[in-house]
Amino acid sequence: MISLTILVENTARGTGVLGEHGLAYWLDTGTHKVLFDTGQGVALFHNALRLGIRLSSTDAIVLSHGHADHTGGLESVLSMAPRAQLFLHPAATHAKFIAAQAGKGRHISTAFMESESFRTPGRRVVAQSEPCEVVPGVWMTGEVLRENTFEDTGGPFFLDEALQSPDTLLDDQSLYIKTKSGLVVILGCAHSGVVNTLRYIQELSGETRIHTVIGGLHLEAASPERMNKTIAALKAFAPERLGFCHCTGFASTSRLWNEFPGVCFQAHAGLKLDFEE
Repeated sequence: MISLTILVENTARGTGVLGEHGLAYWLDTGTHKVLFDTGQGVALFHNALRLGIRLSSTDAIVLSHGHADHTGGLESVLSMAPRAQLFLHPAATHAKFIAAQAGKGRHISTAFMESESFRTPGRRVVAQSEPCEVVPGVWMTGEVLRENTFEDTGGPFFLDEALQSPDTLLDDQSLYIKTKSGLVVILGCAHSGVVNTLRYIQELSGETRIHTVIGGLHLEAASPERMNKTIAALKAFAPERLGFCHCTGFASTSRLWNEFPGVCFQAHAGLKLDFEE
């Protein structure tokens, strides 16, 4: 049995659980504990305490990409979990910006990531673009193969404040688990596109059945064409459960709930799901 708990998300349910713009998940395989993303670093530790999760027991930390709402708590978690291995794409350490006003970008990465201060004596850091098994039964995709033409990164992202160098967010990656009922796919922001991501995971895993997809889809600025094609592709995947959150966008989430009646669930901080391997 593998359990998945959302530690950080924009929304929260449960006594004393806090919401924060960001994501962090806790996976417990029974023998290993994995932290996927760290939120901004404000709600993570409070929510872990409220939910009875000891971050000091973390065996592995995986970063979906280098944005601050997914990496802000990393420095503090590493200080609490000295034996945890860190997994990330090499491009996750690049300085990152989003267009905020004409000709100028807003900084959305952290100095801790950019300086690679996570590289300390005795810490195993796996910085690679290839897929790998993080702990037995939990896989990261590495860099996602982008095959279609209708999905993009989901926003005006750049590598410089002057907005001259677009950031294609090659560091975007997801986690997946093979269960008795099919694949469980855990997304950060799906900057590679959810359709590209699911197809790539099917290819990597050799499993076509998709049981659960949970996470952000970054569809806030999606065109009608992208929404229509995304929905058509998701219907072809025929997932049993969908939990869209974080950066998916209110309008996009509303439409997805209407397009997939009885399939969608609220993915909020405090939620715990169990899956049979």
